[in-house]
Amino acid sequence: MQQAHILAIDAGTTGVTTLLFDSNLRVVARASAEFPQHFPRPGEVEHRADEILAAVDSTVGQVLASYSGPIAALGLTNQRETVFAVRRSDGEALAPGIVWQDRRTSARCEELRQQGMEPKVQQRTGLVLDPYFSATKIEWMLAQHPEVARARAAGDLLFATVDTLIAMHLIGPAGAVTDPTNASRTMLMNIDGGGWCSEMGELFGVSAEELAEIRPSAGDFGMARLPGGREVPLTGIAGDQQAALFGQGCFEAGSLKNTYGTGCFLLLNTGARRVNSSNGLLTTLAADRRGGTCFALEGSVFMGGATIQWLRDELGILGNAAESESLGGSVSDTGGVFLVPAFAGLGAPHWDPEARGALLGLTRGTGRGHIARAALEGIAFQCTELIEALRQDTGLAVDELLVDGGAAANDLLMQLQADLAGVRVRRPEDLESTARGAAALAAVGAGVIMDPAEALGMQAGVREFLPGLDALERERRLAEWAAAVARVRSS
Repeated sequence: MQQAHILAIDAGTTGVTTLLFDSNLRVVARASAEFPQHFPRPGEVEHRADEILAAVDSTVGQVLASYSGPIAALGLTNQRETVFAVRRSDGEALAPGIVWQDRRTSARCEELRQQGMEPKVQQRTGLVLDPYFSATKIEWMLAQHPEVARARAAGDLLFATVDTLIAMHLIGPAGAVTDPTNASRTMLMNIDGGGWCSEMGELFGVSAEELAEIRPSAGDFGMARLPGGREVPLTGIAGDQQAALFGQGCFEAGSLKNTYGTGCFLLLNTGARRVNSSNGLLTTLAADRRGGTCFALEGSVFMGGATIQWLRDELGILGNAAESESLGGSVSDTGGVFLVPAFAGLGAPHWDPEARGALLGLTRGTGRGHIARAALEGIAFQCTELIEALRQDTGLAVDELLVDGGAAANDLLMQLQADLAGVRVRRPEDLESTARGAAALAAVGAGVIMDPAEALGMQAGVREFLPGLDALERERRLAEWAAAVARVRSS
């Protein structure tokens, strides 16, 4: 057990981090690399497969250069919904991947909605008709890329989510595999039956033969050949948000977490019971403590940490993302400024792909600090909407929130979240819950760990942020936010 190290690859939206964990799921080594984002037209976001895979090879190579001992298992976690068209025979990408944030299929989703298809889509997949998910992206690729159509005609086409893309890169053609947590985000899976849904395949024009094999999140996915020639079994795969849920030890029905990454994602484990939302949340699949499937409710915010990146990269008012805390804390309030970061439309609970971002309430006295604080509040307000929707759907009080993800390191953001949502925010010392969840799944799949709760319970201490607003002030602030959101809605 003490010699059984586990490697985890966390392939996010803006970069890849590879971590090496010991058998107690403590980080031994890590390496990170960013890859470019491509914006061919307004509302469109693409990734290149070679750039993602180069980041995988680079970070894995760096970690392995620092450790020559035995590695028992490899876990993989990834940005979800992003999809590539590749050749099944060799995994070579045929076109740029369309990223989860992409809005190019908004009109198609609205067309299907007008045709009355949304109730069937929700019943079969747990999802709403939105360009966020993979199915309409696949449909678009088939219509717009001749290379994709030619591969279909040759019987050599596979639509690969990012986990499949990386698995094929490391394993070869036998790595055309995925897991239920990723498959359930494509809008092509029957989440009650557990396999690809023929009705959804017919609706979107894709066959099961053009999709990866779905296997349990913990188990045998094949032997990965890593940079330098070392071979390690790939025994755990999960989409990033479900991996974070697993990494936070949320194995029981009623446990929940919120991840603050590029986007923000709130997940509640509902166990063996499928819960359908009346308030804009999604029904999806997660991994239970043995790596099997359980149900979850999820709320998705498209612009979380990406909002801070926008302040840094496009507005240029931050030198680095961490400055948002000190700059936002340099003022006591936003001076009436609201930033509604609907740059990629609005996710839950609104599901408005045509909404666009707005900076509201500017005066001559508005400064950089007010805008930075408004950006942090915008993230916290969006997550508060998810918590309110969860309260309405489940009747749960939701008075405590486990958090992780890079942006959760921002103390001001966490305090704002506690205040606006009226919850106790609990943040672990190490925020690598997503990668740790992938490592824990891999350890379970390889038989290295029997009870992941025991290993996850060994993690370092937790910092708490307590709510500081009274109920009336909180209600007033939420009403102001609702008015700001109403001004950016498309209808």
